[in-house]
Amino acid sequence: GKAKGFDYWANADLLWTQDGTHYDARLEVGAFLLGSRVQTSHGLLGSEGLMPTRFGDKTRSELAAHFQRDKGLISFSSNTREVPLLKGAQDRLSVVLQLSSLFAADPERFPIGTMLTFQTVSQREAEIWQFTVDKEELLNLPYGDLHTLKLQRKPRREFDQHIELWLAPDLGYLPVRLRITNANGDAVDQLLNKIEKPGS
Repeated sequence: GKAKGFDYWANADLLWTQDGTHYDARLEVGAFLLGSRVQTSHGLLGSEGLMPTRFGDKTRSELAAHFQRDKGLISFSSNTREVPLLKGAQDRLSVVLQLSSLFAADPERFPIGTMLTFQTVSQREAEIWQFTVDKEELLNLPYGDLHTLKLQRKPRREFDQHIELWLAPDLGYLPVRLRITNANGDAVDQLLNKIEKPGS
């Protein structure tokens, strides 16, 4: 990563489990001097794929977004006003896994140039994110060399993040690289190191 012009290295673990009805995802990133950050997403698996019910984001304290599907609303623990819940809505963690599952289910539906749009929820707000299927790319990762499919969310507004996501067809379209670049130049670049089954 890069923060305020300085490079840093961090370790991260993404835990992803599902039982065919419910899913749980947890991403923890920890860096020396910077501390740790944990994002969690819990929800259902249904006709829309991943259907989040709660998203949490914790550094020192946790803030959360709640998907009130019975009311058609998203509420926030940060006292941000409620917003309408749109069909196919995701949170900032589940959106990566939703993209992975869509491609794993039917990659032919999404040729190069396809645009996928999601209402994407953070701990404080809901935005519309658009991902474009960009290109195929061979990546040299700590895990090894992998053929990947790259997707991008390019900034639409001045302070939007630029998000680049690489999925690996040979690993069931699992995300194997995720690079997020802020408008001020700060960035985090997550590269697959190893895969383990939960509990192993």
